[in-house]
Amino acid sequence: MVYIHVKNIRGKKYYTLRMSVRKNDKIITKDLCNLGDDLSKINLDKLEKKYKSQIRKSHRTLKIFLDKNTYIEKAKILKMKKDKYLSREQQQKINAILLHYKTKFFKLDKLTQEEIFGNFILSFAVNSTSIEGNTINLKEANELFTKKRIPKNKTLREIYDLKNTRKVILFLKEKHSEISEDLVVKVHEMLLENIDKRVGFRTHEIKILGQPFKPSPARYIKTDVRILIDWYNKNRMKLNPFVLATLFHHKFEKIHPFSDGNGRTGRILMNHMLDLAGYPPTIITKRFREDYISAMNNADRALNRSLINISSTEYKKLIEFSFLEFKGSYWDIFLI
Repeated sequence: MVYIHVKNIRGKKYYTLRMSVRKNDKIITKDLCNLGDDLSKINLDKLEKKYKSQIRKSHRTLKIFLDKNTYIEKAKILKMKKDKYLSREQQQKINAILLHYKTKFFKLDKLTQEEIFGNFILSFAVNSTSIEGNTINLKEANELFTKKRIPKNKTLREIYDLKNTRKVILFLKEKHSEISEDLVVKVHEMLLENIDKRVGFRTHEIKILGQPFKPSPARYIKTDVRILIDWYNKNRMKLNPFVLATLFHHKFEKIHPFSDGNGRTGRILMNHMLDLAGYPPTIITKRFREDYISAMNNADRALNRSLINISSTEYKKLIEFSFLEFKGSYWDIFLI
C-alpha cells in the first residue's frame, strides 16, 4: 500500500510518499520520496509515472488525501465566526468541501457533472430506501435506472420506491423551489406514487414501534409543519446551512406528518435545503442506520420542551453524525 505520510516538525507539516508491505508477520515501511511542505505543489500524475507499479492500486486514495487536505489548508485561512454547533475543525472541513464543490466540481464539463450527480442519485436512492427496508442493492438499482432492467424477486413497492426517489430529486433540482407547506406535501406525494394512496397530512394518531418519541397529534400536524417552516425561514441567515438542514430534518421526523414515507421525505428535504444554500447533497448510509437512529433519538430530548428548541448540547451527537456522513459521502462521490 502506498500513502502520504505526514510529519509535524515545529508546527509545520512535511509530506512523504511512503509504501508499506506485509512480510511474514511484520509490516515493513519504506519512504519512496519527500514531497515537501506544500500539498498544492504535489503532482500525482508525475508521481504515478515514476512509481507506477507502486501507486496504481492506491491512486484514488492518494487523490482523495491530496484534494481533501489541499482544500482544508485553503479553508484554514478563511475567516470563521464562532459556531456553537460546529467545532473549528468541523467548520474548516465543511468549508473545504464548499471550496472544492464551487471551484473544482463546477468547473467540470456539464456531462461529467451530470454523470457524477447521477452517481449521487443512485447511491442516495439505494441508501435512503434501504434504511426503510428496501432490499434492492446498488447493482440492481443501477441496472433499473440505466437499462430499465427490473430486478428479480423484488416487490413493485421496492421498485417504485427507487424510481420515485430519483424522480423527486431531479424534480427539485430543476424547479429549485423554496421550502413551503405545498412543496413538502408535493415531495411526499411524488415519493409515494404507486406505493401508498395515503397522501397528504395524516388525520389519525400513530405509534412508532420500538422508538421512544411521540409524533405530533394529528390535529396539530398542519400547525406544527407551519411552525417548522417559519422557524427554518427565520434561521436561514442565523445558522450554518448544514446545521439548519440537520435540525430541520430531525424536527420534521419528530412531527411525523405522514402515514408513511416520513424518513424518505425528510432526507430529501434536507438535501434540498443544502442545495438552496449552495451546498452539495449528503447521503445517510444504510451501514450506519443504527447510529443514525440513535443520534435522532438522542436529539429528541431537545424537543420535549418545544418544537423550535435548538439546544446545542442535545443536538451535538446528531450534528457530529451528520457531519461525518456529509464529509464521507462528498469525497466519495464528488471527487474524480
